[in-house]
Amino acid sequence: MDVVLPSPRLARRVERLRPSAIREMLKVTQDPAIISFGGGLPAAELFPVADVSAAQDRVMRTRGAAALQYSVTDGVLELRTWVAQRLRGQHGIDVTADDIVITGGSQQGLDLFARVFLDPGDVVALENPSYLGAIQAFDAYEPSYLPIASDEHGIIPDELAAAFAGADPLPKFLYLVPNYENPTGRTLAPERRRIIIDVCARFGVPILEDDPYGEIWFDRPPPPPLCAGAARGGVTYLGTGSKMVAPGLRVAWMAIPDRDLRDRVVTAKQGADLHSSTYAQYVFHAYVEDTARLDTHLLRVRAVYRERRDAMVAALGREMPPHVRWNVPDGGMFLWATVGSGIDTEELFERAVADGVVFVPGRPFYPHNDRGDGMRLNFSAMHEDRIAEGIARLARAVRQAGE
Repeated sequence: MDVVLPSPRLARRVERLRPSAIREMLKVTQDPAIISFGGGLPAAELFPVADVSAAQDRVMRTRGAAALQYSVTDGVLELRTWVAQRLRGQHGIDVTADDIVITGGSQQGLDLFARVFLDPGDVVALENPSYLGAIQAFDAYEPSYLPIASDEHGIIPDELAAAFAGADPLPKFLYLVPNYENPTGRTLAPERRRIIIDVCARFGVPILEDDPYGEIWFDRPPPPPLCAGAARGGVTYLGTGSKMVAPGLRVAWMAIPDRDLRDRVVTAKQGADLHSSTYAQYVFHAYVEDTARLDTHLLRVRAVYRERRDAMVAALGREMPPHVRWNVPDGGMFLWATVGSGIDTEELFERAVADGVVFVPGRPFYPHNDRGDGMRLNFSAMHEDRIAEGIARLARAVRQAGE
């Protein structure tokens, strides 16, 4: 006789957790016939495989036992020192190694920040649209969302001030991706950064600044981070090696100038993973400590991504009907297109898959899932000829959807 087990009594928060549209979509892209503008994938052919392999060999010769041992929760000192020096030198952020916490990718930083800030029912302010991965990380802690309108220059300061003035309760924090934002590719205008810092300081709302793409600029570096211009402790800054070097190493960092907050994040991290991979930290540091080598690699990445952005923009101009609009980002890996009223990009996605091309529909990037005319297009992962063919396929699907 079979025993029927009762259904497991899961936590309430599980009901809020939604599968990632991007992760689910990557299953489709396993077919080599599919041209994917969907995943936020760096160009794998640009990974510095030989140099990372050499770095690995150096680590095992010189630091092998340490690299394979348990380590401190906040990260190995050599890497935290390098991060602090990079943030000071490249971005003007006044931090030391003691302000840095190494994480397993930026996604863990999002989770840890939410873990120490959010109780069920708390409010998170964010751009509209905003990064889907952040919304997923926050959802586990059962907040509500206060979406703030944005335009081609990023989040709108007047809208932010008005939203805070009318909020009851105030948000626990404001989440921003100021440089080449995921999903839109927009960059927050420099004059708006100071205003946003001032608005948040006036209302006592801290800022979580997520900057995964800040090193991937094309013509000129982005404006200084908000963290560089805020009072000490007003902004927590997230950075990552995933776009600079390779995502598989899962090396990222939090710069937390507020010492009490840093200690609480470290304590939360101890309950999550004890510490990020010691081995990966040492290998990453062994690669990036040669500044000339890293900068040469970044120059190549920027040049290739700029060529692919240009190829996508040119193909959109050739192929798309007049009602489709898109932006031209100054860096990063994505651009944002809108298809006009009457077409929902979740339905368009099904047509596009049938024609051998995928993208990310825009609706999941809106915290309230209330707008469906956008789509995120990744240009970093495909060669120019594949971009041209993929946009032609996508344009056919758009025209069919509009008939």
